Amino acid sequence: MSTYHPLHDGWTLSGGEHAGVPATVPGCVHTDLLAAGLIDDPYLDDNELRQRWIGRTDWEYRTTFGWSAAPGAAGPDRVDLVCDGLDTVATVTVNDVEVLHTANMHRGYRADVTTLLRPGDNTLRIRFTAPYTYAEAHRAALGERPGPYPEPFQFIRKMACNFGWDWGPTLVTAGIWQRIGLHAWSGVRLAEVRPLATVDGGTGRVEVPVRVERTGDEPVTVTAEIAGVSAELRLGPGEHTGVLVLEVPDVRLWWPAGHGDQPRYPLTVRAGADTWTRRIGFRTVELDPDAFRLTVNGRPVFVKGFNWIPDDCFPARVTADRLRARVGQALDAGANLLRVWGGGRYESDDFYDLADELGVLVWQDFLFACAAYPEDEPFRGEVEAEAREQVTRLVWRPSLVLWCGNNENIWGHQHWGWPEALDGRSWGAGFYHDLLPRVVAELDPTRPYWPGTPYSGSPDRDVMDDSTGTIHIWDVWNTKDYTRYDAYTPRFVAEFGFQAPPTWATLRAAVSDEPLTAASPGVRHHQKAADGDDKLLRGLGRHLPAPADVDDWHYFTQLNQARAVAYGLERFRSLMPYCMGAVVWQLNDCWPVTSWAAVDGAGRRKPLWYAIRRAYAPRLLTVAGGVVTAVNDTDEPWTGDLTVTRRAVTGELLAKESVPVSVAPRDAGRVVLPAGLAEPADPGRELLVAELGEQRALRMFAEDPDMAYPPAAYDTTVEAVDGGYLVHVTARTLLRELAIHPDRLDPDATVDDQLVTLLPGETTTVAVTSHRPLDPARLVGHPVLRCVNEVRS
Repeated sequence: MSTYHPLHDGWTLSGGEHAGVPATVPGCVHTDLLAAGLIDDPYLDDNELRQRWIGRTDWEYRTTFGWSAAPGAAGPDRVDLVCDGLDTVATVTVNDVEVLHTANMHRGYRADVTTLLRPGDNTLRIRFTAPYTYAEAHRAALGERPGPYPEPFQFIRKMACNFGWDWGPTLVTAGIWQRIGLHAWSGVRLAEVRPLATVDGGTGRVEVPVRVERTGDEPVTVTAEIAGVSAELRLGPGEHTGVLVLEVPDVRLWWPAGHGDQPRYPLTVRAGADTWTRRIGFRTVELDPDAFRLTVNGRPVFVKGFNWIPDDCFPARVTADRLRARVGQALDAGANLLRVWGGGRYESDDFYDLADELGVLVWQDFLFACAAYPEDEPFRGEVEAEAREQVTRLVWRPSLVLWCGNNENIWGHQHWGWPEALDGRSWGAGFYHDLLPRVVAELDPTRPYWPGTPYSGSPDRDVMDDSTGTIHIWDVWNTKDYTRYDAYTPRFVAEFGFQAPPTWATLRAAVSDEPLTAASPGVRHHQKAADGDDKLLRGLGRHLPAPADVDDWHYFTQLNQARAVAYGLERFRSLMPYCMGAVVWQLNDCWPVTSWAAVDGAGRRKPLWYAIRRAYAPRLLTVAGGVVTAVNDTDEPWTGDLTVTRRAVTGELLAKESVPVSVAPRDAGRVVLPAGLAEPADPGRELLVAELGEQRALRMFAEDPDMAYPPAAYDTTVEAVDGGYLVHVTARTLLRELAIHPDRLDPDATVDDQLVTLLPGETTTVAVTSHRPLDPARLVGHPVLRCVNEVRS
């Protein structure tokens, strides 16, 4: 027999001045206190500041559960308490007997409680030590380590961004954050199943190392089956491990999104009454370490990615439906990879299920970020146990293509003055260059490991050498104009980005300031980056006018974010195949905040998302430095006549050339423009238009404040349709970066496009989805409809 009994009911929470608070499991202290009305929503205004005490308080979760053997049966040989996730430092007792002590949020735990259970009611208590108490004690004992914030996150194996980040609040949680229950079993259980899928020619091979746990010495038969092929393994007395091998002829390959389908095959492993079933895929993955080029099934893949952070500060609130929406937003923007960033968590099974199903490549960081980490015990042992568990857990996932040792820690040691501050103390090098690669080599030889990012392939190379490995580009946001992306000729950009506020509806729901201004207290509190508000305005540079009010601030900073990231993406894609990847920082937010995200903390798409969708399109035209580049990330040649015109801002044709082009599949072609096109007579009154098939690229010859745009003139009609409205806009003059923001009228309203530039005489139709009646006049009026050269009434 093998049965699982969840223990999710009847919990109460006690700590500090609070006792007997009803608790939801899985969950955490913050969400329980919030549900009980004992704290205000930490995401609103500056409520976060009044909740720091929670992370400095010890807490206890308690429940009573019934237990009895099945009627008429002898009962199971063994009953284990299984804790999939405890956050973080916990002592677990069953009927007042200690059965577990935990100190790692990123591991699961199991304890034999067979002899402790009694018929009728049983008591389960989990006492959580305050995270700060534990972390600060280890910091004092082991010595300070450099980090980006005055928080001790590197001294506890817990989600680092709980302690605050430059996009996240400081909400230091505790609780039973994943499933908990009793596993009753007899005879044998599958303690570990670690399938290794490879492909040779058309034959798929699955090696399945297994480990069993037993309650007796009887022989155990373990079987595995996939696609009609089966294998059997017999374990004699005292034997606990073995390997099954299956070969599947004529397998269909699993491909990344945009390159093919994602067929998967059910693999079932059985031992006694215990069964393990997963849907695996067959594919190969290779990494060229110098070019940092990922090759899947023999085909180099240009990575179009997003960095992924936890989608909520309280992970138990992230449902499968929410993940499907968020991963869908990445795919709809044209992405093919998500990088699970090292300051968060190993993601849920739901996340990886979606990636497997939809063809989203996953780059998985081990959980180290932006700080020097101690390699002393107890951390070394915890890191190894965590790595072994997570590699085993994820090894069979076809979507997972890369293990990465850390985020920015090697960079920190090379460039941020760490050696002097460390004075000989460990900082994590032993993890990234020894322990973690050994664990991956032992448990998962089917995919590459990379010590960290940025990293240039060798410890003695500068991590910011963009000719090899990965780089992160942050001088643009911090100190430079976004045109500086032109100064980089990278192989692979694993992080770069630019900030903007969330959508208007998200901002207004989170900040109650009246009047709302760009500098009002709530807006400033929802900006966590150092000097972030000043960088937002400085980043406008000469690209856009200075904002006159909060509406301008919101529109211009969002537009500037979209332009900056699109500029970088077009630069990096134009270098294909020398450059083979760009991963935008970041897809998502964990709360409502001004940040680098394309999708804000309420799940709403910012204008940046639409700009990335254009920049990640399978076929892209881009103009820079007198060169038109056609990027063809498809399996078919891109042929046609490239037409380039130089026009006046009033629409008149000034010069025109047409050139036949043919761009090979998964390649880029370049056309140098003649001087008559590339050099304007009057930069402030002219623009360049490049067209090839359905693709178009526009470039102004001067920055918007220096352009002599005609005052915007256009005609609009609003058509009510099922599920919303169609807004038709016909330009009588050039309309620069037209955007409609219907969430100002209905927080649930969305649009299908943003930031469209129209030439005189052109028409666009924007589909607005809304289930509320909207005023057509307001829908096409200021500040809902915006363009750079607008005329305000």
